[in-house]
Amino acid sequence: MNTINMNDVAAQVKQFITGANKHLSTGIQQIQVGGATFTVTGLTALLQSFVDNREAVEVSKAATKAKVQVEQAQSPSQLAIIRAFEKVVRGMFGDSADVLADFGLAPPKARALRSAEEKAVSAAKSAATRTARGTMGKVQKKSVKGSITAKLVVTPVTTSPLAPAPVASPAPATSTPVATASTAAPTGTAPAVATVAATPPHTA
Repeated sequence: MNTINMNDVAAQVKQFITGANKHLSTGIQQIQVGGATFTVTGLTALLQSFVDNREAVEVSKAATKAKVQVEQAQSPSQLAIIRAFEKVVRGMFGDSADVLADFGLAPPKARALRSAEEKAVSAAKSAATRTARGTMGKVQKKSVKGSITAKLVVTPVTTSPLAPAPVASPAPATSTPVATASTAAPTGTAPAVATVAATPPHTA
């Protein structure tokens, strides 16, 4: 279904009025339109009324749009004051229903106290829900511990065949002190001195 663009229709009606005033205003006293009889003046007046209504709507829409923009700009701060004022009124008059009614406010609802039976039923429902969902409380969660079932494999570390072999440090050379043996010679003879040379250690 096609939507009628009223602005386009109004533009066409303006052209109808222009044409009627130019070609029908002289020589034609009455005209049959839609089963009704009109004078040219009466018909053009009806058409002009349609155009006037459309223009009034457009003017109203523009004014409404401007008013909506003003409301959107000012309402946030205004609503904050309104809510704050409600809190002030409730703080001043508390549960006074008659005074609050003068401000259009209802007294706060009294908190319903549950009986012991209702509390027991609620607790049973909560426990059943936890069981059905498999949920646990803090104490139950603490009792759950993790376990490890994986097999531990130890891999020995071997020396890479590409690594250079360790070089043995040569043993430090030792020196054997020269032993001097003194032999007692017979009287009147100079003592003989035996000298033993140190032999260096054999190195492989």
